[in-house]
Amino acid sequence: MINASDFGRDFLWGVATAAAQIEGTASQYGKGPSIWDTFTAKNGKIKKNHKLDPACDFYHRYTEDVALVKLLGFKVFRFSIAWSRILPQGRGEVNQEGVRFYHNLIDECLTQGITPYVTLYHWDLPQALEDEGGWTSFSINAAFNAFVSICALEYGDKVKNWIVLNEPFGYTSLGYMLGVHAPGKTGLSNFFPAVLHTALAQAEGGKILRAEVAKANIGTTYSCSEILPYTQSDSDILAAKRIDCLMNRLFVEPTLGLGFPTADWDVLEKFQIEYGTWRLQDRMKFDFDFIGLQNYFPLTVKYNAFIPVVQAWEVKAKSRKKPHTAMGWEINADSFYNIVKQFAAYPNIKNIIITENGAAYHDKLIDGKIEDTERIEYFKLYLNALLKLKIEGVNITGYMAWTLMDNFEWAEGFTARFGLIYNDFKTQERTIKDSGYWWKEFLKS
Repeated sequence: MINASDFGRDFLWGVATAAAQIEGTASQYGKGPSIWDTFTAKNGKIKKNHKLDPACDFYHRYTEDVALVKLLGFKVFRFSIAWSRILPQGRGEVNQEGVRFYHNLIDECLTQGITPYVTLYHWDLPQALEDEGGWTSFSINAAFNAFVSICALEYGDKVKNWIVLNEPFGYTSLGYMLGVHAPGKTGLSNFFPAVLHTALAQAEGGKILRAEVAKANIGTTYSCSEILPYTQSDSDILAAKRIDCLMNRLFVEPTLGLGFPTADWDVLEKFQIEYGTWRLQDRMKFDFDFIGLQNYFPLTVKYNAFIPVVQAWEVKAKSRKKPHTAMGWEINADSFYNIVKQFAAYPNIKNIIITENGAAYHDKLIDGKIEDTERIEYFKLYLNALLKLKIEGVNITGYMAWTLMDNFEWAEGFTARFGLIYNDFKTQERTIKDSGYWWKEFLKS
């Protein structure tokens, strides 16, 4: 039987959220449109054509939702600041009503004894900046740096824990290469400049926070997956190595001063030559206080010559008869253990926090209850693997469950429920799931 106390008294237990997924009020109180407001307005982009607004109406209900964080026993609440709520045009005039909202939210957390962990960029780029090219445009870095400076100066006396970017590979690949997320761009000609400007942004954002916020604890987060070859053939092993370069190494290695992982994939070598990235190596480097890791599944891949560029194809968990969540994501706590070990092996990573981990299931509200036993078993598996890592000496200082409540899950709309709290999106009524009650008891143990 695993207990919270096994992790030590100072271990941080929290829940994670993101502004675009919960806030609502997308065009109210002075907020400008984000790329997700634009993207979700287009038919066929989101499952069942679900629209972003009002999401969970967190903007109006944050006091009760922060109270729920406390009720469940968590000491950390991770949320993000919507860039276009602070700067409706992405730069220039500041929306004081938006500034005030986050002051109120931070104050509510502190009043309730909850430590805020603030993410500066969680995918919701102002549409005005996307109209200039978004992350593909060289001008994005000056705009981002100005946004970081405003947030640091405005909230830095109250907020000491900062996350610069959320999952840079996620938004650059899904939004600027595959086109399945906002802003819906495709191709390497969009992906590579977005990667370069993002790699600069994560380091420069960290440097601004270091300069402006006294005693800041600064991190950034990476999605990560253990990449496994389907067979031990040379072609499958090389395919897995290419995907690993993209999914796990592309952003952390520049941060650590290693540059992009060009030696293991000629496509990245061509990227370096074309964009002269070696000249920017110092600008891309920053000594983060912690690295946030976000793991949901491993990937098993096989060589496929018909897939452009990566020449690799995922072999789904279902077809391999492996346990999986409602989204088809493989449940594999051993793989979670392995990928954290992979990141911990970098000598310059001082501290790891698991900033997201969780599972979506087909939750049903029956007689006022949600019996999500599968989710409870999922957390038990992954927390056991986490404890094993800690016992072995990996410096992991926190874990944040994804997510507080069911929300707008990007391209999945409202169909994918990850929350510890069930949300009725018609009435906005919150109902704590059995997994939420399980966490409440676990955190007392």
